[in-house]
Amino acid sequence: MTDALLPELGFYGLAGGPTTPAPLLDEVRLGEELGFGTCFVSERFNVKEAATLCGAAGAVSSRLRIATAATNHNTRHPLVTASMATTMHRLTDGRFTLGLGRGIAALQGAYGLEPITTAQLEDMADVLRRLWHGEAIFNHAGPIGSYPVLHLDSSFDEDIPLLLVAFGPNSLRLAGRTFDEVVLHTFFTDETTANAVATVRRSAAEAGRDPGAVKVWSCFATVPDTLDEGVRLKRTVGRLATYLQGYGDLLVRTNGWDPEVLARFRADPLVATFPGAIDVLATTQELEHLAELLPEEWLSASATGSPQQCAEAIAGQFDLGVDGVILHGSPPQDLAPVLPAYRAIVPVD
Repeated sequence: MTDALLPELGFYGLAGGPTTPAPLLDEVRLGEELGFGTCFVSERFNVKEAATLCGAAGAVSSRLRIATAATNHNTRHPLVTASMATTMHRLTDGRFTLGLGRGIAALQGAYGLEPITTAQLEDMADVLRRLWHGEAIFNHAGPIGSYPVLHLDSSFDEDIPLLLVAFGPNSLRLAGRTFDEVVLHTFFTDETTANAVATVRRSAAEAGRDPGAVKVWSCFATVPDTLDEGVRLKRTVGRLATYLQGYGDLLVRTNGWDPEVLARFRADPLVATFPGAIDVLATTQELEHLAELLPEEWLSASATGSPQQCAEAIAGQFDLGVDGVILHGSPPQDLAPVLPAYRAIVPVD
């Protein structure tokens, strides 16, 4: 039996560091059965290529929305990205959202890619919409590059939602004035989340748009105590530690956390010499050690405890002004106990 749809809730497919994409198919089927509104697909350069995963997710679902959150515009030619979106749009009968993001600058540089700028994202959004509505673009010379001709199909008149994964104020303002949806970062404090929502709404209004028309998603780590302790540590301590590895200065600054704590974390011998992503490679013993380095305040920006406690924390995100909550870090089978608890406290139309 399929439960009533909860369009305000989403999950990430293939959460964590999978070695094969095959589990996505069952995750999508179960996510739809449980009533999730959207499956979000992230991208890594291993077995998480977004176009393939989105097509697979769309093929085994009938009402679940599918959204990239995110892919990067600079890893594909604009026509490839635009065609991916139109293909998914028609394959799923309008259930697809194309989500873009900046990626991790250090990795992009290591791969020989130019850093992604706000101007590029804005230019790309404009080009995509023009292509989706059948326009032939000649001699484009803008932040995304120079192209003699960009064209898909003159008969196209496709309204495909565009999403931005946003972190800092420039991205949030861009989301408000240009994009249809925005996904905030995991481990945002309540104050940071509320401020981010306000920034998006204000930017939308300044651009002459309806502020309420831009859907803001909280990305909320959700790890119920029905899981083994080792799994819970990996999805809370491990995930936050991995973010601190990659862009700790930005996360700490955005949340107003103490930079000295970050400095001590980075100076720890385990962290300083760790050979890869902590949430993928760390043992339970190593995660227990790292937990001692991270303040409880930093880890509290998540939904943990019993399914009831998780549901209450998820519902509380809407009080901060968001329109949707992504239950981040856990697959649908691990979130199954949380959804009935959420339905019990939140009226469903």
